[in-house]
Amino acid sequence: MLSIIAVTKKQEKLIDLTMDDIRANSGDYEWYWVDFDQPSDQEIELLSSWFHFHPLAIEDCLHRLQRPKMDHYGETHFFVLHALQPESLFVHEVNLFLNAKFVVTFHTHPSPEVRAAMDKVLATPSSDEKRLQPLHAAYHLMDELVDRYFPAVYAIDDHLAEREIENSERSGTALLDALFDIRSRLLHLRKTINPMRDLLYRILGSDRIDELPGQRAFFADVHDHLLKLSEMIDASREMTADLRDSYMSYSSNRMNSIMKTLTVITTIFMPLTFIAGIYGMNFDHMPELHWRSGYADVLVLMFVLGLLMYLWFKRKGWFD
Repeated sequence: MLSIIAVTKKQEKLIDLTMDDIRANSGDYEWYWVDFDQPSDQEIELLSSWFHFHPLAIEDCLHRLQRPKMDHYGETHFFVLHALQPESLFVHEVNLFLNAKFVVTFHTHPSPEVRAAMDKVLATPSSDEKRLQPLHAAYHLMDELVDRYFPAVYAIDDHLAEREIENSERSGTALLDALFDIRSRLLHLRKTINPMRDLLYRILGSDRIDELPGQRAFFADVHDHLLKLSEMIDASREMTADLRDSYMSYSSNRMNSIMKTLTVITTIFMPLTFIAGIYGMNFDHMPELHWRSGYADVLVLMFVLGLLMYLWFKRKGWFD
């Protein structure tokens, strides 16, 4: 499906145009925006037959998932951008062709960001000629794409805060599973956000886009947002590592305490077992076997010995 808007030479904004309108009135338009939204094969043919885009750029449009990048083909600049669905973290491409006379976006999945950017162009006052330019439309699109990264990152921050509170309340397996799931989501976001950050850095340093000096501040703002997102992801990854290390340290200390307690109990029972083992031997000539109070005496001896060993271990701090 094609969605087309245009800005006339009188700075009027037109919507719901067709390619026939563009063909018949191209001289009246300052520039126009054609959005290829889940295009058919016939519409895809327009990339080569109407716009005459470079075959490599068209190939990049049709093969997912390319790394965010910027290429220059004569006076047309080609960008591969990534859109993110905050809930599922599904990533899809939004391809952008930028020229002084047109903006072309191409995506094979629904993209509310493109629609929102078009709406911003249509809402721009006609008197603001600086913002009614193709390059500023490209800024609106990149800004919308980046703004939709924030909910996913904030959701993970909130999730981490909950895990930190529940650290001492959850079972080890559940906590570690949650941490590894968060780290997996962070890695997925990092693979999306960092290449976009690098792309904006390249755009800011490019001397191939003639209109960029007057629009640099806007693209710098998008780059700042991506830097913030990248720092938030790094901070979250460090927090997951800290939570994991804290849990492992807690588990190790708890295991050491349990082993120490079991060792003390075993040590106490060793001499008692030794005494019981001696009197469990079935020899006929054992002098103590015929003592009238022998059974009680041995029990008292075992109890006193166990108590003395317990008090000695406690004094040494083995139960702390």
